[in-house]
Order: sequence, then C-alpha cells, then structure tokens
Amino acid sequence: MAEQGKKYKEAAALIEKDRAYMLEEAVELAKKTATAKFDETLELHMKMGVDPRNATQQVRGVALLPHGLGKKVRVLVFAQGEAEKIASSAGADFVGSEDIVKQIEGGWLDFDVAIATPDMMGKVGKLGKILGRKGLMPNPKSGTVVAAEDLPRVIEDARKGRVEFKLDRHAIIHLPLGKMSFDAVKLNENLASVLEAIVKAKPAGAKGQYIKSAYIATTMGPGIKLDLKTVLSAAG
Repeated sequence: MAEQGKKYKEAAALIEKDRAYMLEEAVELAKKTATAKFDETLELHMKMGVDPRNATQQVRGVALLPHGLGKKVRVLVFAQGEAEKIASSAGADFVGSEDIVKQIEGGWLDFDVAIATPDMMGKVGKLGKILGRKGLMPNPKSGTVVAAEDLPRVIEDARKGRVEFKLDRHAIIHLPLGKMSFDAVKLNENLASVLEAIVKAKPAGAKGQYIKSAYIATTMGPGIKLDLKTVLSAAG
C-alpha cells in the first residue's frame, strides 16, 4: 500500500478520530481538507444495516440535488418517433434508437445519464452488461424508463443534479454531493436532500438500525464521521 502523502496527513490531523461531527461542522471541516489542485468533489459514504443479498432489503432510489453537482450533465435518450422529437426539444444531448445502440456496442460512452422510453427497452436490453457496469442502464425503479410525455421533466431533473443511489455488495452507499468550490450552505442543502431520499427509501424488510455509519470525504481527503442523530434530523 502506498504511503499517504504529506497533504493527506496534514488534512487527517485536522480531524478528531473518535469524534462524530454535526453536519454543518463536518462540511466546514471537509472544505479545510480539500487541498488538491483541482476542484474536488464532496462524497457521502453510508454503511447500511441491511442485507444486500436479501431482495426485501434493497435500498435504491433517486435524489435531486438542489444545487446540482457542479458539472455539465450529458443526457442520452433512447427514443424513436414522436418521443425522439420530444427529447430533442427538451434539450437532450444525444437522442436515437438503433444507431445509438450500435455506437455504444462499439465503445462509445460519452454521456452521464441514460433515459429510455418503454418501447425502446427491447433494444436497450442488449446493452445491459456495458451500461450496467457503468451505472448507466435505464431502469424503471430509478425513474429513467419513462413515457414520452415525461421526458422533458426527467431530462430537466438530470440536468439539475439527479443522482441515483443503491447498495453495493458490502451494504454501502456512495454518492457525490457537489464540488468543493460550492459554499458550505449549498453543500449542506445537497447533503440534506440526499439523506432525506435515502431515509425515505428504507425497505419494508429492513430490521434493526437502518443506518450504521455515515462519512463525508473530499475526493483526495480523509473521511469525516457524521453524527447519526443529526443525519436523521436532516432527513426528517
């Protein structure tokens, strides 16, 4: 394992190891640990008290960040006919049918969100292995398979900062919250929106403590433990 750099050690020294921080305090501290030369992203990492192997305990959903992610979101829509016209008019960056499918099969993946109308899923289904690995596969549960008339709203949501979340195999959720160039108020409001969505997504099969732990960290920085009482309060 590579030795941690000087800047990382200096950032880690600002954090009390055994302390759980209130949300606003944690975000302010995270801003002090963002020392990279690029605009780092603030990330949320949550250990959930559910079994990712149990179908009744899956945690999955969508959060809308009120201040976005701080980057241009490239939206692809799989559509044909009238739906294709609607998607183009709504400002989708890429719209198409079999032509787009072939491009992706050839290795093209220059987009951030993929949306599809239900009639396109027969064609899109063959891209499961490619898009699934990248977290780009349209899915009704995540609200990215929608009727033509809903395309303008979903495209607009994607542009604003629509982020999907789901458990990984270790029962952890990882999510971006915005750029460190954002002021603390915007980052806190994005964080509160994400926490609210995750709490609302609690599955009926969940038992015991739903959220085991929560940390925020910048792209290159150390983790900052969050106080779970304030996490649940912000989600309330």
